[in-house]
Amino acid sequence: MAAKLFESIGKFGLALAVAGGVVNSALYNVDAGHRAVIFDRFRGVQDIVVGEGTHFLIPWVQKPIIFDCRSRPRNVPVITGSKDLQNVNITLRILFRPVASQLPRIFTSIGEDYDERVLPSITTEILKSVVARFDAGELITQRELVSRQVSDDLTERAATFGLILDDVSLPPLSLQTHLTFGKEFTEAVEAKQVAQQEAERARFVVEKAEQQKKAAIISAEGDSKAAELIANSLATAGDGLIELRKLEAAEDIAYQLSRSRNITYLPAGQSVLLQLPQ
Repeated sequence: MAAKLFESIGKFGLALAVAGGVVNSALYNVDAGHRAVIFDRFRGVQDIVVGEGTHFLIPWVQKPIIFDCRSRPRNVPVITGSKDLQNVNITLRILFRPVASQLPRIFTSIGEDYDERVLPSITTEILKSVVARFDAGELITQRELVSRQVSDDLTERAATFGLILDDVSLPPLSLQTHLTFGKEFTEAVEAKQVAQQEAERARFVVEKAEQQKKAAIISAEGDSKAAELIANSLATAGDGLIELRKLEAAEDIAYQLSRSRNITYLPAGQSVLLQLPQ
């Protein structure tokens, strides 16, 4: 009797384990920000896109393929040439995500690694097309225009593959940028900067000399005018002006001497200190 009871319990436990395994294999989870595409062994990829949550499928017949639909960053390095045949190395930063409704087509035509297959190809194509319209100098001075054209063209091209580009960033031209030029162009730019600095310095020297020349002319004209006025005054007033200037000079000298402690005044014609005979 006990043996039959244990046998029944064993069969029930086995049946429960098998049922649990079947139920577990028929369930799958789609996490937040993800979508699932169902591959059926008999009908192929289904057009239905499964949203977030726990879902059922037919075990061993259907298989879920999970896609991340959140924005993800990717850096794409590209070496291309400018309009003036300079080598330009650009690393473009892209934020991308797939269009959820087009996931079955993406999986069928491209595969799960769609970003590895599509983004480097279309980024190289667009960057070469846009950069070829500008010379190396314009890539620096018109960086915003270049970035906008790259973003517009790349967004339009990616849409044909079912991809959305949330942001396309061309790094700023600074010490942290990923945009570099050829050695010859770099040397030419440095030589041009040095020449411009030398030209600015030479222009400053010339302007300084001109200002000094003008100052000397103005000073000479002032001296000439003063001499002319003095000559006219002498011709008009005679020696009176000279005598007046002598008196003014003597007054100034007397004032300066009176303020000095090292000057002693003695009456004229007397020996006050020593009482010496005349």
